[in-house]
Amino acid sequence: MQLRYSFRLRPDVGQRLALARAFGCARVVFNDTVRAREDARRAGQSFPTAAQLSRTLITEAKRTKERSWLGEVSAVVLQQSLRDAEAAYRNFFASLKGTRKGPKTGAPRFKSRKDARQSVRFTANARWSITGSGRLNLPKIGAVKVKWSRTLPATPTSVTVVKDAAGRYFASFVIDTDPAADQARMQETDRTTGIDLGLTHFAVLSDGTKIDSPRFLRRAEKKLKKAHKELSRKQKGSKNRAKARLKVARAHAGVADARREFHHQLSTKLISENQGIAVEDLSVAGLARTRLAESVHDAGWASFISMLEYKAERYGRVLVRIGRFEPTSQTCSTCGAVDGSKPLNVREWTCGACGTLHDRDHNAAINVKTAAGLAVSACGAPVRPGAIPAQREETGSHGFPTGPRAA
Repeated sequence: MQLRYSFRLRPDVGQRLALARAFGCARVVFNDTVRAREDARRAGQSFPTAAQLSRTLITEAKRTKERSWLGEVSAVVLQQSLRDAEAAYRNFFASLKGTRKGPKTGAPRFKSRKDARQSVRFTANARWSITGSGRLNLPKIGAVKVKWSRTLPATPTSVTVVKDAAGRYFASFVIDTDPAADQARMQETDRTTGIDLGLTHFAVLSDGTKIDSPRFLRRAEKKLKKAHKELSRKQKGSKNRAKARLKVARAHAGVADARREFHHQLSTKLISENQGIAVEDLSVAGLARTRLAESVHDAGWASFISMLEYKAERYGRVLVRIGRFEPTSQTCSTCGAVDGSKPLNVREWTCGACGTLHDRDHNAAINVKTAAGLAVSACGAPVRPGAIPAQREETGSHGFPTGPRAA
């Protein structure tokens, strides 16, 4: 499978200008592709092919006075931007036909130089390389300093340079991993667990372990409120407003990074300790429309489950998602009696059939494990379904840590 490994870049002033030039040229090619497709659609003509667009918008455009500056960046950057536009249209048409999984996607739109995220991609034929001193040598940009947090497990097939809203630069390498080697690194175990995700505790395991919710957004609310207030007082279009906007973006980036780090460490720990994991298929989009929306977004359940999915596939573990309508909080895990729905403020309840006192979350975690078929049978043998490959649409960012701390 393919994974992404991201590392922080430290470009100097000249390299930042070169990257800004590359971002702008890639954005122009993307917008020209969308414009050419839209003009053809309005005229009732067939869409131009990728080869025609490449010849018109890149090769011939470089020879004109208006687009001569396209030759100042690597041609691979421009070709990859054209491919991105083509992929966006393919996803749009597949979504219209209903052959694409997930929510429907809209038609490609024009990119703006004020977008929060700018990126360019270099493939192998761009002849980029990692120097002996550990710098990332990019064509027509130079050798950029990289902050290596770990060693790449294999030779990358491509690298994407990303600038985020906080003004930080990252190099995202695509790595082809060996499933057999990854599974050999993971210690064998017969343990299984069920996970009940919540807000009071981020996760409660079927063995009774409770993992507190860090609530990164709630803890940073005071700092974020001050930064937003300072931003609102700055005059639009001024340099001080740009500085205040960057301060707000960096504060939000810190919250997102801390949450992502927590998710990676917890998901890696659960995958390494358990052969089978059961989770509930929560309707995060629906819960995000309730009065608990801010807390739901702060928890980031969807991101956490996505990490469990690709790590389970990578290391040969089993991840089972049970239906969201399974009455895990209403069923007694001892006798199986359904005791009816209960308000959220009820954290403990006594079963009316057998009289067992239950912790609401612990009882739900046990029922999640049982509903997934991971419970232990009467003879003591673990009952597990066959390996179910996890479905992923994007490559991951982190794998199993090589040290005591996930990078």
